[in-house]
Amino acid sequence: MSWHLFAVFFASTFFISATPGPNMLLAFQYGMNYGVKRTLWTLAGLSLGLFILLLSTLLGLDVISRQSPWLLTIIKAVGAVYLIYLGISSWRDAGDGSLMKDAREMSEEVASEYLASESNSESMANTPQPRSLSSAAVKVSPSNTTLFRTGVWVSLSNPKAILFFAAFFPKFINFSAPLWPQYVLLTIGLFLSETVWQIIYTLGGKKLASWLDVGNRLAWLNRGCGVIFIIIAAALLAEVLNSLMV
Repeated sequence: MSWHLFAVFFASTFFISATPGPNMLLAFQYGMNYGVKRTLWTLAGLSLGLFILLLSTLLGLDVISRQSPWLLTIIKAVGAVYLIYLGISSWRDAGDGSLMKDAREMSEEVASEYLASESNSESMANTPQPRSLSSAAVKVSPSNTTLFRTGVWVSLSNPKAILFFAAFFPKFINFSAPLWPQYVLLTIGLFLSETVWQIIYTLGGKKLASWLDVGNRLAWLNRGCGVIFIIIAAALLAEVLNSLMV
C-alpha cells in the first residue's frame, strides 16, 4: 500500500468517524454522566468490540481473496451499492434531530438494556427502572467492569459495521500484494481515527454538541460523509468494471 493511498484512507475514515454514530454518542453521553476518567473504561470496551468486528471482516476478505477471487469482485460490487445507499441516506437524513437529542435517545436505550441485565442477574425483576441514563447513573452507579462491558456490547450490537468494513476496505487493499501488512496499517489508521474522535466526544461534552447543533453544521457533516461514501463507491465500481473488461 502506498502512503498516498493510506493518506486518502485515513482522511476518509477520520472524517467519517467524526459523525455521531452509536459509539460516539455513547462516549459523548457517558463523558457527561460519569466523567472522563471512568468513561475510559467504556472507550476501551468500544475499541475491543470494534476490533472484533474488524478482525472478522479482514479474515473473511483474506480467505475469499485466496480461495474465491470471483466472489471478491461480487463483494466489491455489492459493497459499492451499499456505500451508495449509505451516501444517499446520509445526505437525505442530514437534517434530522440534534446531537443532544440523539445522544439522549442512545443513552436511554443503553440504560434500559443495562438495567434489564442487572435486574436479571440479581433477580430484581420488580425493581422500577429509571427513565433516563442520568438517573440510572445516580441510582445504579455501574462499576468499571460494567462500563467496559457496555462499550463492548454497543460495538458488537451494530452488525452494520461488518457490512461497512466489507464495503469500504476493499478499495484500499491491493489483493495482489501481501495482505497482512496492509491490514495492520489500515487497522492502525482506523483505530487512530476512532480513538481521537471518541476522546473528543468524551471531553467535548456539551460544548461540542452546542457547536454542531448551530445552524446546519451537523447536517453538512453528515452530507460530507455521504459524498465520501459515493466517491469510494464510484471508485469500487470502476475497479469492478475494469476487472470484467480485462
